[in-house]
Parts: sequence; C-alpha cells; structure tokens
Amino acid sequence: MKYCTDCGAKVTQKIPQGDNRLRYVCPKCEMIHYQNPRIIAGCIAQHEDRILLCKRAIEPRLGLWTLPAGFMENQETTLQAAARESYEEASAEISDMALYCTYSIPHISQVYMMYRGTLVNGFSEPGEESLETRLFREDEIPWDQLAFPVITASLELFFEDRKQGHFPLRNGAIYRDEQQNITIENY
Repeated sequence: MKYCTDCGAKVTQKIPQGDNRLRYVCPKCEMIHYQNPRIIAGCIAQHEDRILLCKRAIEPRLGLWTLPAGFMENQETTLQAAARESYEEASAEISDMALYCTYSIPHISQVYMMYRGTLVNGFSEPGEESLETRLFREDEIPWDQLAFPVITASLELFFEDRKQGHFPLRNGAIYRDEQQNITIENY
C-alpha cells in the first residue's frame, strides 16, 4: 500500500498505539489501514456417488480442476458465498449445504470455508470462470490436475469421512516453506 484511501497522502508503516503489529498508517489523517485475510467459500457438491469439479477458465491455475469456490463478497454470509460461487462457476444449485471444513493458509493470507451439499438434479454447466464441469467418482478424480492444495486436502477428507458415513466439522492449515514445499495439518 502506498497511499491512504481516505485522503490520498502517502502512508508509512508503524505500530499504532495499543497495537502490536506493523500497519499502514496515514501521517496526515491518522487513518490506520488494516489488512486482513481474505475468505474463500466453496462447496463439495455431491450427486449420488460423484463430486462436481470445474475446470478453471481463468488464472491462476487456468485449465486445472477445482471445486466451485471463490472470494466472499461484502454483505453476504459464507453460506451465501458458497452457493453463489457454485452457481457462477457451474450453474449449480446446491441443497442441504453444511459447513464441512476450514483451512487457514497463512502464507497467502486466505481462509477457506468449504461446505458440502447435494447437487440439485445432478445438473451443472460451465459458467464464465469455467471451461468445463463434470461429475467424478472418487476413482476418477484427476488428483494430479487439481488446481490448489486446499482442494486436494478437502476432497481427501471428504472421501475419508464418506467411507465412515460421518462428516465432522474439520479444521486445518496449509503451509508453504521457502523451498515451496507444502505441509497440510489437520486438527
């Protein structure tokens, strides 16, 4: 950040009084600009024994498969965001949605909130951000062509829990080290 969004003056970084982190602060109007993680909401949509995946039509990870998910908008709930993203990316209506897993991804300041639900009538078709949509059985999932580690982690938990017939609320974190190695922790 270079300039204050309130008055346009050049910002500096400092720890404001009563805080413990560096923040962008405007020396002119004293506005503190907090930068917080972004929330991504999505859905594991199931029809019979298959899961809906979307092939990405946009960067990042153009051409790879993902669950319908995207950034939460202002003035919506995470449930509304997951339903909206499912519709925008796959023209998919989802029923019986329930929060299934959350993943913190500190190195990119994101939090994923993944729901699970039932794909109404098994219908989907690509939206503007998808090249293709398809239903996959577990043994058909293109594991080496999934767009993001959080999608892989969410699906692995889902299939594990589906075998048990029990879907507890899951929580985890995904870390990337300096050598770009990924570590997934499930709590």
